[in-house]
Amino acid sequence: MTGRPDDEGAAATTERPEHREDEESTTEEKDEALDRSIIEGRPRLHRSWPDLLATGVVAGIEIGMGVLAFLAVEEATGSRLLAALAFSVGLIALRLGHSELFTEGFHTPVMVVIAGEGTWVQLVRLWLGTLLGNLVGGWVVAWLVATALPGLHEVAGETAREFTQAPLNLQTFALALLAGAAITLLTRMQSGTDDDMAKLVAAVATALVIVGTGLHHSILDSLLIFVAINAGQEGVTYGLWLPWFGFVVLGNVLGGLLLTTLLRVVRSQERLAQWRDTHEEPDAS
Repeated sequence: MTGRPDDEGAAATTERPEHREDEESTTEEKDEALDRSIIEGRPRLHRSWPDLLATGVVAGIEIGMGVLAFLAVEEATGSRLLAALAFSVGLIALRLGHSELFTEGFHTPVMVVIAGEGTWVQLVRLWLGTLLGNLVGGWVVAWLVATALPGLHEVAGETAREFTQAPLNLQTFALALLAGAAITLLTRMQSGTDDDMAKLVAAVATALVIVGTGLHHSILDSLLIFVAINAGQEGVTYGLWLPWFGFVVLGNVLGGLLLTTLLRVVRSQERLAQWRDTHEEPDAS
């Protein structure tokens, strides 16, 4: 496992980027934001399996509450934009609850690995564990919604069929790319500020972008599909969900990595190199 600056036995003489006092004239706000992301993101790659899975399950439950709000408002108003606004409660809960959504892992954890503070194996482990946890937690909420609120069955079926009956073509893939880019941009915005109100505004805006425009998000839309399946809606089955899910997951990953994170890596390559250099410096005797 890659050594971390707070590990026991770490050489006290090794100067880390977050400990060094930089010249104000050469330090940009993006460097400070990157340092904050790496410091805050390191623990995510070093969670135990129980912690990792539990964090993912909690996030699935929280997003499930956003799905419930979405369906209730969609049923009552027929307005997708108002329903998208209602869904934002799920993204707000993620932020306030410090849980982990699979598609939030395409920025900060990647920067941690590139900075030399984690490994690619740990990153894949984070993605897989979080994805599984999200689906399990979300499925439980979806079953509860379908069981407790039969009045939402029809709107759940109509919404779910927009995804399960979507052709796996370039348009669908583009919708998935945009969703991955949008949620990764949310992560970037929230890691770039200490203002809690700004973070909440970013969550609401992202909900409007993803849900209000009908982008394909692998976790959010899967939960809608799970509600419809548990409600026995026609044209919505696990057999139809699975290929759509795999196709959209790929689009979300590439959208987050290529359209958002890659550009951040290019902009911050010098700072990332400073982080990596600390691992190559020999300890002082």
